[in-house]
Amino acid sequence: MLALRLARGSRPLVQMRRLLVAAASAGTGFLFLYVLAGAMDRPAGSFPRLLWALVPLAATVQFAVAVARTDPATRPRQGLDAVGLGPVRLGLAAAVSTAVACTLGSLLALAAFLHLRGELTGLPFDGAGARLLHAEQPLPVAAALTLLALIPLTASVATALSLRHRAAPTGAAPLTGVPWGVALTACGLSVEAYTGPDGAAMPAGWVLIVAGLALAGPGLAYTCGTLVQAARPGALRLLAGRALQEEAPRLGRPLGVLCAVAVAVLTALALRDGTGPLPPLGPLTWPAATLVALCAAATLLTSAVESRQSRSAARAALLDLGTPGTVLRTAATVRAGALLAVCLPLSWGVAQLTSLALQR
Repeated sequence: MLALRLARGSRPLVQMRRLLVAAASAGTGFLFLYVLAGAMDRPAGSFPRLLWALVPLAATVQFAVAVARTDPATRPRQGLDAVGLGPVRLGLAAAVSTAVACTLGSLLALAAFLHLRGELTGLPFDGAGARLLHAEQPLPVAAALTLLALIPLTASVATALSLRHRAAPTGAAPLTGVPWGVALTACGLSVEAYTGPDGAAMPAGWVLIVAGLALAGPGLAYTCGTLVQAARPGALRLLAGRALQEEAPRLGRPLGVLCAVAVAVLTALALRDGTGPLPPLGPLTWPAATLVALCAAATLLTSAVESRQSRSAARAALLDLGTPGTVLRTAATVRAGALLAVCLPLSWGVAQLTSLALQR
């Protein structure tokens, strides 16, 4: 009941973010049901398709956790412990709110899937959806509900763990992950080159690449802050660089995941002449890729909102000292430009190496 009251009393922007989580969960749930229907029609090769469907699940869970971390209702405040609202109970309330949003998305996915199969109110779109979703095959109810329940369960557990272990990041820690990130990315490229475009271990290679870029992301963001402050910086560049270094542990991993998504898109475009692997999810491959890209971008933006919330006291102090608001907005633009200047060439370079590894 506490989670429902907190959700009902939230601001419209917070409610909008929760609706976006529900939409992402609906897309992932629909993809799960599509893979399940395809497995009933063609059992051979269904396991690799299920593994590929876990990618949107991971992106949705990451987005749901980022939204929960920016929820004002989950931030500990003085005096709440006295009424029993400590960090543990606030984390549980956030987990329940996340589970409710994801469950709503799963139910919407089930309703849309059954409607397109013609099992609710006839066949829409002249039966095109029924042919795509294998309506001639019965849908196992237990398996469908299990897959749909996986989304809210995973998201709520990840939210509870994330909020329980939330702590202030340190300034020197981001650089320690760069060597390991480079090593994991190199291992992923080696796996891609060894297995080839049609190898069974290709998803494992992509997992290593994503993990490597996510692990190196905080170090890259910290390095961007260092470059902004190089060569006799003025007050503006000092403000932008120091803020970027402070935000690096929080923004780095979502930034690395977004770079991995860009690598996947650029690799697919480089191999669109037919030399690359077949689409792993059939006609829904590009919609699934779009869902992952949107979730990754939304996670980064949400993490930026969390960083802005954590720097609210510093912003207020600067404004009290007479700092113009345009200076703060220009500093934010400088930080975004520095990240783009480093991440775009990095994504392009890794995509070129990946496309070379996947060529026949």
